[in-house]
Amino acid sequence: TMPHSHPTNTSLSELHLTGIPGLQHLHHWISIPFCIMYLLTLAGNSTLLCVIKAEPRLHLPMFFFLSMLAVIDLVMSTSITPKMLGIFWFHLTAISLDACLTQMYFVHAFSVMESGVLVAMALDRYVAICNPLRYLSILTSPVVAAIGLAALLRAVVFMSPLTFQIRHLPLCSPAVVGHSYCEHMAVLKLACGDAAFSNTYSLSVSTYVGSLDSLLIALSYALILRAVLNLSSPQARKKAFSTCGSHLCVMALFYIPGLLSMYMERFHQELPPHVQVLLADIYLLIPPAFNPLIYGIKTKQIRDGARKVISR
Repeated sequence: TMPHSHPTNTSLSELHLTGIPGLQHLHHWISIPFCIMYLLTLAGNSTLLCVIKAEPRLHLPMFFFLSMLAVIDLVMSTSITPKMLGIFWFHLTAISLDACLTQMYFVHAFSVMESGVLVAMALDRYVAICNPLRYLSILTSPVVAAIGLAALLRAVVFMSPLTFQIRHLPLCSPAVVGHSYCEHMAVLKLACGDAAFSNTYSLSVSTYVGSLDSLLIALSYALILRAVLNLSSPQARKKAFSTCGSHLCVMALFYIPGLLSMYMERFHQELPPHVQVLLADIYLLIPPAFNPLIYGIKTKQIRDGARKVISR
């Protein structure tokens, strides 16, 4: 049972995260894959960053975007996983309102950033495959930096109002968030005030980012496929297909569970709460663990770079 602090409707200073509602008895088991994925995320992304930094031949736009993705993934999973494991292992459910809002800000801002970088990576592949001779003259360092900055600014502009709104909404007790991290919709359920604006705003932003970005990605991959089908050698075609295929898998893992869990929550579809929470967790845990494997190990230059760094 959760401690019910603040019987009155004052603004709460401390909240309690339930972990995965209804599956508390399985927390120890669930923590195992979560912990493994987090360790994979830390190892994979750090290795990727070290290899790209150490190997001058990897100082190309594609790998700069990959570095941005690695940093985002490290921040995103570190903002939720240690706390989640604390809940699973030691029942440390309490979180101060400020820590909760900070976590919410980081999780949501960095997922918007990740989405922006995935679009940049799809555009990068498009230029590399459809305009190979002009690749470096189109994606110059200032252009790459500007794209990274734009992804960052968009996330800050979209996500600051969300956190700000919740900060100013009165929250009611019991201060129990039925989630394993401070997910915006889950925290919003504690609001005693009128949360309609906050609700609509978060839904609009997520829909806009999710649909616009996945459309842009789909468009660039459609153009890439068109170019690939015109390639004469079956070898080249096979290579391009396998690269694009694995990229699209990661992107599907990133967009589908995220949008699903959000719409289910919004339209009160009768999905059991634990399924909803697991969907939201998967969307933040799986891509960061698999991005370095799919983008890194499948890329010959990174394999070679890693060998060089190791042999040094």
